[in-house]
Amino acid sequence: MDLTLALLALAVVVFFAAVRPHKWPEAIVALPAAAMLFGFGVISLSDAFAEVNRLLPVVGFLAAVLVLARLCDDEGVFRAVGAVMARTSAGSQSRLFSRVFVAAAVTTAVLSLDATVVLLTPVVLATARMLAVSPKAHAYATVHLANSASLLLPVSNLTNLLAFTAAGISFLHFTAVMALPWMAAIAVEFLVLRWLFAGELSVAARPPTSGEPVHVPVFALVVLGLTLLGFGVVSMLGFSPAWAALAGVVVLAGRGLTRRTSSVRGLAAAADVPFLVFVLCLGVVVAAVITNGLGAALRDVLPSGHSLAALLGLAVVAAVLSNVVNNLPAVLVLLPLVSSPAAVLAVLIGVNIGPNLTYIGSLANLLWRGVTRREISARAGEFSRIGLCTVPLTLVVSVLALWLSIKLFGV
Repeated sequence: MDLTLALLALAVVVFFAAVRPHKWPEAIVALPAAAMLFGFGVISLSDAFAEVNRLLPVVGFLAAVLVLARLCDDEGVFRAVGAVMARTSAGSQSRLFSRVFVAAAVTTAVLSLDATVVLLTPVVLATARMLAVSPKAHAYATVHLANSASLLLPVSNLTNLLAFTAAGISFLHFTAVMALPWMAAIAVEFLVLRWLFAGELSVAARPPTSGEPVHVPVFALVVLGLTLLGFGVVSMLGFSPAWAALAGVVVLAGRGLTRRTSSVRGLAAAADVPFLVFVLCLGVVVAAVITNGLGAALRDVLPSGHSLAALLGLAVVAAVLSNVVNNLPAVLVLLPLVSSPAAVLAVLIGVNIGPNLTYIGSLANLLWRGVTRREISARAGEFSRIGLCTVPLTLVVSVLALWLSIKLFGV
């Protein structure tokens, strides 16, 4: 009965997060669900608090990165990216597609997948509009890379932050091991999506007519670069990389508030406190599911060891589970069940690449659908057909790259 209640609570929380009627915050259902499980004795107060304490540093880090991305937007970073993409495409959609890929891969890796979906995608749509071309191929590039290109840094995705904590390796070691899978995923996505949209990309783009110089936000880019450097430095010194993110936020926020390009209300909204509460409550719900039997059942069937077959098996299980319950619950379920850093990173590949198969795979997919709804028609069937062309191959190649990377760098 306890497991049934926990599974029911998880299903309701995930369904509400996917649908979000009237755009209500996900926490509206997640918080009562977690409280109900505690009230019925499905999870003890001590276990619930232990899970919240485990997730708090991750959630704090996430909040800092979200605010950092918003401050970069306020400084004009994404406007500059759009202008550069338009100028350097020179009437060629193929060149525009390549530049969108670079922009989406870098944005996802450095500022998280949320920045790619919420901040970069509207810029890409506006650039396609300005060049009088179909935005579909370029929009699909942003959503696919929001998932697949989030493998590189611990800050690139909430799933990465969770895996980084579970793996117990340094920021630089994590990045070194995941660099090869990251590049492999981007390469496969680029080749397959370019092949799928070859017809649309063959149409010439209208050259941009504006002769205004591109304003490069040098200060913001320097601060962002120093923040990235700080991630590695503070990690080597034994501190949480969240301190480097916070330093970047303080510097850019001070400048933005002084110049009135940013506002306290805007920065508070960027932190998305209701979503952070949702993550904590979801962690409690998933903990209840694991402790009441699902964890033992899954542990018996999960592959073990560091062989290529074992890593691939873990990634496939993670990818499938992501498309059943969403990648955030999937990673919360699987991470406590794997016992080595290599297995953790294989799970991460599955929960980051797998979501490109269905809309429910990640919250980023659902955000992207909302952002692009007025510009393109992207029905669930079409989204999954394109995902079927990219996900299996990207998953296999990325796991192979992980296996080789582990041979080179160890974990």
